[in-house]
Amino acid sequence: MSEPVSAATREAYPAGLLQLVEDGVDVVAIDADLSVSTMGYQFGEKHPNRWQTVGVAEQNMVGIAAGFAAAGKTAFIASFASFLPGRCFDQVRTSVAQPRGGLNVKLVASHGGVTVGEDGMSAQAIEDLALMTALIPFDVIVPADYEEAKQAVVAAGKTAKPAYVRTGRPKVPGLYTPEYGFEIGKASMLRAGSDVTLIACGVLVSVALKAAELLANESIGARVLNMATIKPIDREAVIAAARETGAIVTAEEHQTHGGLGTAVARVLVETTPAPIEFVGVDRYGTSGKWDQLLDYFELTPARLAQAAKDAIARKR
Repeated sequence: MSEPVSAATREAYPAGLLQLVEDGVDVVAIDADLSVSTMGYQFGEKHPNRWQTVGVAEQNMVGIAAGFAAAGKTAFIASFASFLPGRCFDQVRTSVAQPRGGLNVKLVASHGGVTVGEDGMSAQAIEDLALMTALIPFDVIVPADYEEAKQAVVAAGKTAKPAYVRTGRPKVPGLYTPEYGFEIGKASMLRAGSDVTLIACGVLVSVALKAAELLANESIGARVLNMATIKPIDREAVIAAARETGAIVTAEEHQTHGGLGTAVARVLVETTPAPIEFVGVDRYGTSGKWDQLLDYFELTPARLAQAAKDAIARKR
């Protein structure tokens, strides 16, 4: 069995596109001036007839992709999350989400969250998941490592629905090998536990695993769920976690309104009420190294561990 790859999730984007072409999917991909950062240019080097860049024109990029999708193509567009959907939400809403119940356009937003780092506050997208989960036909996915990101791009590309895949800038630990089978709408349990469940996505999945180790040192068993798909969320996994552990913590590199925490809380309220604590970004940021910013926003193993103990204390 091969070893997990430690790399930035954005690096998986061209690999996923190449796999889709190999699998016979009629893919076109468009970038908006940032292809060196989104890694889209690597796909363009292999398939120049399937790739183009439109410059600093994200709104136009969305419209072009919608046209390709209306003509039967599977269209991928890529930029930074602060621009896609940040700069072109109206075009995504009216040109992709609304026509025909949702056109076959996939948004791959690189540099999501605060780990964009030195680019600073304006580039740190902490609203993108809230925006994209609000668009009715969209699937919304936040992969935890390189392999999951590659498989998420492929899985999204093989549906006829619009999708949003958020990737990140920094190198993150590898969690999965190619033998892993990502499915849209399915959580992955990375650690068993009966006292509390840590539900995380993206870069915070590895943080949650470290928090579970801290809790284990205090004889607290923490289940860790990688909830890569925010929408549609894995309701069965959330319900099982509530019933079997009785306390929940959500952790996301996003504000706690409109993202993973909101999605999990809705399932709990509708089905299996349980104490829940939310760990996320509560203010706009600053410039710094990506790992320093995780500390600055307290997106740390220690904070998750404390949130877990707070949730456990609220059990009936």
